[in-house]
Amino acid sequence: MSLRRIVLRDFVIVRSLDLDFSSGFCVLTGETGAGKSILVDALQLALGGRGDSTVVRDGAARCEIAVEFDRPGSLQPWLQEQGLDDGEETLLLRRTIDTQGRSRAWISGSPATLTQLRTLADSLVDIHGQHAWQSLTRADAVRSLLDGYAGIDVRAAREGWMRWRQARKALDEAREKQDQLQQESERLGWQIGELDKLGPAEGEWEELNMQHGRLAHAQSLIDAARLAIQALDEAEPSAGALLHRALQALQAQAHLEPRFAPVIEALAAAQAQIGDAVHGLHQCLSHTELDPQRLQALDDRLGQWMSLARRYRRPPQELAALLLQWRQALADVDHALDLGALEGEERRAREAFERDCQALTRQRREAAPRLSAAVTEIMQSLGMQGGRFEVALQTLDEPQAHGLEQVEFLVAGHAGVAPRPVGKVASGGELSRMALAISVVTSRLGQAPTLIFDEVDTGVGGAVAHTVGQLLRQLGADRQVLAVTHLPQVAACADRHLLVRKQQAGEGTFSEVQPIEGEARVAELARMLGGGQGSEVSLAHARELLTA
Repeated sequence: MSLRRIVLRDFVIVRSLDLDFSSGFCVLTGETGAGKSILVDALQLALGGRGDSTVVRDGAARCEIAVEFDRPGSLQPWLQEQGLDDGEETLLLRRTIDTQGRSRAWISGSPATLTQLRTLADSLVDIHGQHAWQSLTRADAVRSLLDGYAGIDVRAAREGWMRWRQARKALDEAREKQDQLQQESERLGWQIGELDKLGPAEGEWEELNMQHGRLAHAQSLIDAARLAIQALDEAEPSAGALLHRALQALQAQAHLEPRFAPVIEALAAAQAQIGDAVHGLHQCLSHTELDPQRLQALDDRLGQWMSLARRYRRPPQELAALLLQWRQALADVDHALDLGALEGEERRAREAFERDCQALTRQRREAAPRLSAAVTEIMQSLGMQGGRFEVALQTLDEPQAHGLEQVEFLVAGHAGVAPRPVGKVASGGELSRMALAISVVTSRLGQAPTLIFDEVDTGVGGAVAHTVGQLLRQLGADRQVLAVTHLPQVAACADRHLLVRKQQAGEGTFSEVQPIEGEARVAELARMLGGGQGSEVSLAHARELLTA
């Protein structure tokens, strides 16, 4: 079992719903327009599907969907990596959407993104929609069905395709622009040569300006330091001498007045700081001197920086980074000029992609007969006796991102005819039955513990409908199966029956979902048979279906 519980609040025409689920095969039935697919829609939203304000019940501020699953062990590493592991045995997904279309989501009580919800979806639920037959005529969907059945991952081939395309594009552009690239290489080389003469280093501009400012004002700095030393230590009286005199006076009376102690401590500290200041000023004087030659050299160096900065219309402090940028650009241009290297890169990318494609082809050729046989077998019990299903692989003229072949489904509706493309020979009913057969086959190999079939039995009836129900019940022996159906033969095969009904409350209309059994289930099957709930014939037929 996987899906344990669904709770809905103000969702479409559901005011409030709290529904528990069990293992096995469960069906949802109800009159047309009652909202049989509401639970499927709610599940899809809880698993990251696209939603807007239209899902909020009229008159409500927002809708809320909460879904509880058993937690698959395979999800544990991902949940821990995402910081979403709460240590519980179940997984709670919650989502709200308000009347402005704003959406919020949580996983096990922690805020989550819709991308994270969608990541969980494949590990929890496999949904087969009522229009699944339409995909049988689309090349991309058909290929995906085969790849999914075979367990093929085409991501490596797609990435290889992109690398090959990029390498080929670079080679084509280089061939077309050789003259232009040569001119660009020469221009960049000349500009780099200009900057190389200067040799700008990162941070050098700031250091040059600081040195220049110090030398340009050397005399002012010397005068200021000497004046400060004189005031602090050499004048009569100096600040140091006056501080010393004050300290001696207080120390002589400190034994009589304890409150002098902190003052004496502060004055002693000030005296020490003055000594440090005087020492520092003497150090400055020893390292500060008038140097006209050095000042001239700095003027020349700064002038070179300014000249190149004006020429290339950049702030001087950016010249070092500009030189690195040009060197990288020159390397890129020279690489584009090396047609031999580009041809080698394009060849290696193509060969790697072709190896990926050949691996895909081997996997598809091995899986195609197995899928053909499995679907053909189920077709015999779905009213297409003697029919045959084939998966055809057609080699493409040019390789594509998905590989070297196109996949096509062929069908022969009865014995004695050659299989032809599905869309050309199958009727709507046959397409629906084939889609169901493929859904059953592929679902048996899937990993999701919960399978949902949303009216995939459209277009079938009678004994075939009973066979559909039996197939879904067989699936329910190993997986949790939830089916929305309008066929009484299918509903009668279920282990559990949920009834969706519309109810009037004041001026509003609401849907509710309730489990039914016993006579209530018999009455619902009788309604589905078309005889009305009170028809004795329909009731008898319904009881017969339940005991079949």
